[in-house]
Amino acid sequence: VWIFGYGSLVWRPGFEFTSRKVGFIRGYSRRFWQGDTFHRGSERMPGRVVTLLEDYGACTWGVAYEVRGEQIAASLQYLNMREAVLGGYDTKLVKFHPQEKDAEEPILALVYIATPQNPSYLGPASEEDIAAQIIVSSGCAGHNIEYLLRLADFMRYFCPQAEDKHLFSIEEALISILPCLCYTEDSLEET
Repeated sequence: VWIFGYGSLVWRPGFEFTSRKVGFIRGYSRRFWQGDTFHRGSERMPGRVVTLLEDYGACTWGVAYEVRGEQIAASLQYLNMREAVLGGYDTKLVKFHPQEKDAEEPILALVYIATPQNPSYLGPASEEDIAAQIIVSSGCAGHNIEYLLRLADFMRYFCPQAEDKHLFSIEEALISILPCLCYTEDSLEET
């Protein structure tokens, strides 16, 4: 079984796997439209994490993990809790295209996608509003800023040829806001 990750799974799968491949799926774009009240946020201050939006002309880069034997049941049980129960995600089968030059046919992979019907779905907002929400959110897996920056780093280092305007626009908005927050905190401490 192959499992495709496009958010925190790219750097922290949390389950045992046999192999991993960087690549993409077609027909979806990644969006920070899913709320998170557990891993990267709280009930009071929900974080923003990514989901996939059907988008005919788009592709989303990430990592596919191959799980075999006993790894299958353990990984699916773990992901069902992490993504479906806590995150509000549904599962789909998609065609994964490995980045490798000599890759054969696409691989069928399982992917978790949050839909607008789940209670944590936040939907669209401006990049600036998403960045402002990310800055103030933190959950049991860490700060929401870390989530955004690790995802941007993954794209930069493993998929430099790929564009993800949504992701990089939010990162840019976050960086433009951060100096203001630091200045405000410093000036408050001095008074």
